[in-house]
Amino acid sequence: MSFPGRMVLGALLAVAFTLFVLVWGSERSLRTSLEADMLAHLDREAHLIADLLPADQSEWQPLVDRMSQLLGHRIVILGADGSSLAASDSIAGASVARAEAPLIGGSVVLAASLDPVEATLDRARRSMLGAALLALMLTVALAIVAGRAIASPLVQFSAAARAVASGAPLRFPSSAIREVDGLGHALRQMHGDLSRQFEQADRERAANAAILDAMTDGIVASDAAGRIAIANPAARRLLSYGPDAPLPTLQTLFRAKAAREAVSEVLAGREVPDRVIERDGRTLAIRTRNVDEAGVVVVLRDLTELRRLEAVRRDFVANVSHELKTPLTSISGYAETLVAGDVDEPTTRKFLETIRSNASRMQALVDDLLDLSRIEAGRWEPNLEPLDLDAVVAEAWSLVAERAAAKQVSFTAKMDGEAGSLRADEGAIRQILGNLLDNAIRHVASDGKITVTASEEQGGIALSVADNGAGISMEHLSRIFERFYRVDPSRSREEGGTGLGLSIVRHLVESHGGKVRAESTPRVGTTVTCWFPSA
Repeated sequence: MSFPGRMVLGALLAVAFTLFVLVWGSERSLRTSLEADMLAHLDREAHLIADLLPADQSEWQPLVDRMSQLLGHRIVILGADGSSLAASDSIAGASVARAEAPLIGGSVVLAASLDPVEATLDRARRSMLGAALLALMLTVALAIVAGRAIASPLVQFSAAARAVASGAPLRFPSSAIREVDGLGHALRQMHGDLSRQFEQADRERAANAAILDAMTDGIVASDAAGRIAIANPAARRLLSYGPDAPLPTLQTLFRAKAAREAVSEVLAGREVPDRVIERDGRTLAIRTRNVDEAGVVVVLRDLTELRRLEAVRRDFVANVSHELKTPLTSISGYAETLVAGDVDEPTTRKFLETIRSNASRMQALVDDLLDLSRIEAGRWEPNLEPLDLDAVVAEAWSLVAERAAAKQVSFTAKMDGEAGSLRADEGAIRQILGNLLDNAIRHVASDGKITVTASEEQGGIALSVADNGAGISMEHLSRIFERFYRVDPSRSREEGGTGLGLSIVRHLVESHGGKVRAESTPRVGTTVTCWFPSA
C-alpha cells in the first residue's frame, strides 16, 4: 500500500479509535451524570415527602398514593424494623433508581425506572455516532489533501499533544520540514515556560497560605458582592467562628454597628477610617480597604492585651510617683529647713532621722520594685533544695523580733509531720516569710499573737502566717495581692510599707508552681497560706 494510502488508513484508524473512546466515555459520563441527577432528584423528593408526612399514620397511605401519581415514582414508607407502613404501586422497568430519607421511627424510600435515562442515552448515542461518522469522512478527505509531506508529522504531533494532555512527558518528533520543526520547538518552549509558571504559582500560593495562617492579625477577604473568599485562623478566632464553620456574607459578619457601617461604606467604594469595636469582651481595631473592583479586605487587630498593658503601665507610673512623692517631699522640706540654719541640735537630729527614715523607705520601695520586675520578667528561677524550715522560720522571725517585742507580740511556730522538709528556694522562702511577718506585725495590736505553721496539704506543703489583728473585710481581701493595693493606705505609709510585699509573695510562690490564698475575719485576724507542690 502506498504511503498516502497508509497515511489515510492510519488517520482513519486513529480518528476512529479516538471517536470510539470519546463516544464510549461520553456515554458512560452521560449515564453517570443522568443517574446521579435522578438520584439527587429522588433524594430531595424523599426528604420532602418525609417532611410532609402528618403525625397521623392513617393519613400516610392516601398521601403516598397522591404523591406517587404526581411524581411518577414508587413510594414506600418503612418502619424501624423494615416493615412497610405505606406503599404505592410497583413501577415497570428493567432497572430502577432508589433513594432513601430518614424518618423518625423509619425511613421514606423512592424508586424510579431508569427507562427515561436509557432513552436519552439512545438518542445521544445516535447523535454521537452520526457526528463520528461525519468526522471520519472529513478526516479521510483532509488526510488525502494533506499529502505525504505534511500528514506524517502532523499525526505524530497529534500523538504528542495527547500525551501532554494525559500528563506524560513532552516529546515532539523531529521532522524534515523546517516549519514543522519550528512549531515543535515553540510548543516545547511554551510547555516549559508554563510548567515553571505553574510551579512558581503553587509555591507562592503555599507561601501566602502559610503567612496568613501564621498571622496574629485577622484577615478577611471578600468579592465585590460581599461573599467571603478568605478568612485566616486568627480572623475566625477573633470573630468566634470555628475552623470549619460556614461564614456569612461580609455585610452580616459583624454584630457591632460601627463595623457594619464600615463594611457598607467600603463596599460602596468609599474610603473608611479605622474603627475600634468591642466584641465578646475583646477590643478589636478594624481596617477595611477596597481592592479596586476585586473586592474588600478587612484586617482585624486584637487590642485587648495592649489596652490592658497600657492601663497597667498608667497605674504603675501613677502609684510609683505617688509612693515616691511623700518621702521626697518630706526629705526636701526637712533638708531645706536644715540648710536655712538656725535649728537647735535636738531638732537637727530629729530632722536628720526623718530624712534617713524616708530615704530608707525609698530604698525599700526601689528594692521591692527591682525584685518584682526581675520576677515578673522571668529572669529569676527558684533553686530548689531541701530546707530546714524551722531554721528558716527562726531566722526570718529574728529580723522582726525587736519590732515585735516593742509591741509585746508573741510568736509560735508549728511544723506538722514531714512539712518541715520543704524543697524550695531558701532565699525566696526567707523573703516570703519576711514580708508576711512584717505585714502581720504592722497590723496586729499590742499583746497580739503571730503563728507560723507548716502542714501537708493536697500533695504539697502549706506554709501559713496567721495573726489576730484587725482583719480584712471581704471587699478588700481579693485585691490584697495587687501591686500598691492597701486596705488602709494612710496607716501603711505611716508604718513604712511599700504596698509591694504581698505582690512579691504571690509571684515568688507561683514561680515555685504553687499558689497563695488569704483568709480573714474583721476584728478576728488574718491568715495567709502559701502552698508549694511536692518536689
